[in-house]
Amino acid sequence: MGTVWELDFYSRPIVDEQGKKRWEVLLCEGVQDIAAQPDQLFRYSKYLSSSEVNSIQLQAALEDAIAQAPAPPSSIRFFRNTMQNMIIRACEGAGLLAKPSRRTLALTNWLNQRQETVYPNEPGYQPGAGPILQQVPSTPQPLPDALVGQQWAFVSLEPSAFADMAEWDIDFGEAFPLEMTGLAPETKVPGVIIFSPRATPLAAWMSGLEVSHLRVEPSKPPRLLLETGAIESWQLANLTTAPLQQEAENFNQAKAAANQVHFLAVQDSPDSERFAGFWLLQELDFG
Repeated sequence: MGTVWELDFYSRPIVDEQGKKRWEVLLCEGVQDIAAQPDQLFRYSKYLSSSEVNSIQLQAALEDAIAQAPAPPSSIRFFRNTMQNMIIRACEGAGLLAKPSRRTLALTNWLNQRQETVYPNEPGYQPGAGPILQQVPSTPQPLPDALVGQQWAFVSLEPSAFADMAEWDIDFGEAFPLEMTGLAPETKVPGVIIFSPRATPLAAWMSGLEVSHLRVEPSKPPRLLLETGAIESWQLANLTTAPLQQEAENFNQAKAAANQVHFLAVQDSPDSERFAGFWLLQELDFG
């Protein structure tokens, strides 16, 4: 996959001398595996005026960051769908692939930190500015027929089980250090395992979707959804029975207790010792 960076380009709760919003480019190295060192991630920030909000200035900031970084990125993730055209144009100009994605844990943590400790100390700070993100979710799509899992199950793992994740036999997936999420050591991590004779094609297909998180939609009947990209959503299962709906409620409660950390796994069968796919996930709050 190479080194993936995460990008945000948006106005901040700060105004300049003319009362115009200040904008900021944030770039940071993302986390892609359980052994990553969060305190060693590359970070870059640059304020811009409202008159500099264009793809040319953003491309210049990208090129400046790349010149300062120990290694260039292979791609860029960004979560603001409203900025998509400008970001993609700037990244293309810098020779980079840009991907809409809600899998931006390092960036979101950094942005939340700056909201608390950096922006309030800047001249022109205006508390109570609008939410970080407002997205309109897309209508959930059915999985391609050839990739529908034959079985699936709600499960859970102890946090200690992830200690040797780097040694697991996994074809496709991503993870992050659990300490980045503030998860208590004794809190179990809930998840879903999908079993399919076409586990490898299913996991390969998911690997191209920018997997974000799982959620239970309280429709009638409730549905288990896979959220991907910036706004995309996929139907994994209809929860048509009372026992399944209770399991889904238990999953929701366990997910909330685990700071929204959970996982998605894909295997050939319940007896398999390898994973065609395994994604450690956290549903992030962009609001």
